[in-house]
Amino acid sequence: MTSAFDLHCHSTASDGALSPPQVVSRAAANGVRHLALTDHDSVAGIASARRAAEALGVRLIAGVEISVTWERRCFHILGLGVDPTNEILCRGLAGLQRIRRERAAAMAENLARHGIEGSLAAVEEMAGGGMITRTHFARFLVAQDYAASVADVFDRYLVRGKPGYVATRWAGLEEALEWIRAAGGVAVLAHPLRYQLTASWLRRFLSAFQSAGGVGLEVVSGNSSPNQIATCADYARRYRLAGSVGSDFHDPAFPWIDLGRLAPLPPGVEPVWNAFNL
Repeated sequence: MTSAFDLHCHSTASDGALSPPQVVSRAAANGVRHLALTDHDSVAGIASARRAAEALGVRLIAGVEISVTWERRCFHILGLGVDPTNEILCRGLAGLQRIRRERAAAMAENLARHGIEGSLAAVEEMAGGGMITRTHFARFLVAQDYAASVADVFDRYLVRGKPGYVATRWAGLEEALEWIRAAGGVAVLAHPLRYQLTASWLRRFLSAFQSAGGVGLEVVSGNSSPNQIATCADYARRYRLAGSVGSDFHDPAFPWIDLGRLAPLPPGVEPVWNAFNL
């Protein structure tokens, strides 16, 4: 299935494999007419993506995926329709970018203590000035034959209790939502079922998210099953959150997650793009 909307994707400004213009070009070729570029803790790709979108007749929605810590757990909040030049948002993201640099150095130190040298220089080169994420470390470890796949790396090296893991405190939930509001955007919880929460924990978070001003929930993600979509739609209705759709596209090497290849929103879920008058 193809959707005219894709409100969650990544470029080389964070951990995507394609440049912002290349992401826009691929989205246009796949039939996407409304695209949000949502790099991790960065809006650096928005300007070049917007120029490409104007040339291709795609409506670019400026976005960002903000790393948040709530109750000692990490969540990802999409800011959609933000002003990428807003001072409050940019100052907040600059703080997260500093945390990312510090985390990368600590991860490299941890890996070196386990006999894996040279990771920091490699991921810095890989990122090319963009945000360094765990995905960059995963790609490095696969290239060095420490694991067979990126998914395997995360299980063996980059999660809690493993050699490359570093506990990180990100932005607070209310703090991040204030940045998004200040920049004129709306806050959407990305991929709500990926946090490995019990139903009671997810309900607690959604209550806090809505109370803090959260507007939407990503009901359809790139690899969502029909049952997962139905579950997320139920949460959206229960907490009066608008529904979003986003592939979370990173890399054309993984064709099962591609721009615009998304199921429709289920009935009874208000589309978040109504906030953009599209």
